[in-house]
Amino acid sequence: MVPARERALIVGGGQAGGWIAKTLRSEGFAGRITIVGEEIHPPYERPPLSKAVLLSAEAIGETVLLSSGQAAALDIEMTLGKRVTALDRAARVARCADGDAMSYDMLFLTMGSRPRVPDWMIEDDRIHLLRTLDDAARLREGLRSTRRLLVIGGGWIGLETAATARAMGIDVIVVQATDAVCSRSLPPAVSQWLLHLHQQRGVRFCLRETVQSVRVVGGQVEIELASGLHLSGDRLVVGIGNLPNSELAAAAGLATNDGIMVDQVGRTDDDRIFAAGDVAAFPCTFARKTVRRESWANAQNQAIAVARTAMGLDATYEQLPWLWSDQYGINIQIAGLPEEGTRTVFKAGPGEDGGSWLALDECSLPVGAVSAADPHGFRPLRKALQARSAVDLDGWAEISSSGD
Repeated sequence: MVPARERALIVGGGQAGGWIAKTLRSEGFAGRITIVGEEIHPPYERPPLSKAVLLSAEAIGETVLLSSGQAAALDIEMTLGKRVTALDRAARVARCADGDAMSYDMLFLTMGSRPRVPDWMIEDDRIHLLRTLDDAARLREGLRSTRRLLVIGGGWIGLETAATARAMGIDVIVVQATDAVCSRSLPPAVSQWLLHLHQQRGVRFCLRETVQSVRVVGGQVEIELASGLHLSGDRLVVGIGNLPNSELAAAAGLATNDGIMVDQVGRTDDDRIFAAGDVAAFPCTFARKTVRRESWANAQNQAIAVARTAMGLDATYEQLPWLWSDQYGINIQIAGLPEEGTRTVFKAGPGEDGGSWLALDECSLPVGAVSAADPHGFRPLRKALQARSAVDLDGWAEISSSGD
């Protein structure tokens, strides 16, 4: 049993931090719990930021994970708008930018990640990154007067933002450095399907293109691409990936490598310090390698496991990789590592735009699955992946990387 006098300090007020705090209390932790977050907002979930929150400010309520009232009821202290700048591991103290020092017995690092900023980035009200509630609020306001939106990056943030903008009747052009979208998590055939989905909805793509320069002239964002092509729009969104906020841990001497290195229970190389969420690099049983996952499911489930570990409970984190996206009213679910398959098969779903893809290895065993508007078809595939069992391929069609 953890002594009641123990102090749990959570650095990072996002989804992972919120779930650690809630889980500690639900598992019987009687000590002091403090969340320190750089943002002024209580812990919230980020997936709606590129979707519902861009459409309506009323959707902000859907993002709240731990409100001030809920925190008070659970006796969880929230210190918001405050940045931790240094850790004194010997003294077990976190030092803040304003000079405050906060003691801990257990420290949880959940600082998340931040958008990657390209060299050509300039500061202007018409140029946006999308990571926080404030980012989303600023973009939502700007989209009201936007006729053409330029998006740099064909990953999930870029495509979800593009889909939301199209739902608002905005003309959208996406610039992508490769000839595939979301290729870090999708096999070529599914990437091609997603590209076609956006094209069918009116999104234009500049593939195999990189940005040479950006400037704002006369209220317009002007982009010059490496090929010499020039694009112009009312507003620009940049979404080219994220970087882990692991500098605090590295400066304190903790092991880092594209994230804070932790074991399967979320513990760092300091027994009193744990990490979870986007910032944590952990050994993934399914992938058989160390990974860092940027997903809603990982932020929640790993945080719960880490909190249970700190309580002395058996909580090895062995979740199957899973993420989802909503675009044009179509729910897309991804499990396992479909991008690592050597071949892909497809089975049509009940809807016109739906179906499921199964990525297979050289032995025809599933390594990943993707579904679009096909939740019933996805469930048995997810179970097969969790069990590492073969799937009856009767009724599945082999498809090429072009999606044919």
